[in-house]
Amino acid sequence: MTVTTTPHPTGHPGYSQTLDRIPRSAGAARALVRVALAAWQQEELVEDALNIITELVSNAVAHARLSSIRIIVTRPTENWVRLAVVDRSRTVPQLRSDSNGDQIHGRGLVLVDALSDRWGTDIHRWGKTVWAEMKVEPAP
Repeated sequence: MTVTTTPHPTGHPGYSQTLDRIPRSAGAARALVRVALAAWQQEELVEDALNIITELVSNAVAHARLSSIRIIVTRPTENWVRLAVVDRSRTVPQLRSDSNGDQIHGRGLVLVDALSDRWGTDIHRWGKTVWAEMKVEPAP
């Protein structure tokens, strides 16, 4: 499901890091996601979350304009984890509905859509935030 929202402060904990807009920054983004999920005792989300953040970073590396991106991992509510990448491009990513032939690029958002419960783009005056959210299962 694709959603566009207006961001607002929530007071819940978060982690963020500014990284160079280069492919190897995906490794640093994955490390940040691991730390956040471990701190929140949400290890069951790690595998899907690492795939999601890798795809979001890859898209920003390929399509953003400036030399850096910002990775943000938050808990907008107790029931959700949000993975986000902020960049200075206002171009909204599009979920591809075609098979894209034999090309290996262009399918990242299909993976994000499959692994997250919802995802979307927040447009800002200066750029955008592309995010994906995963539902947190309540503790027994």
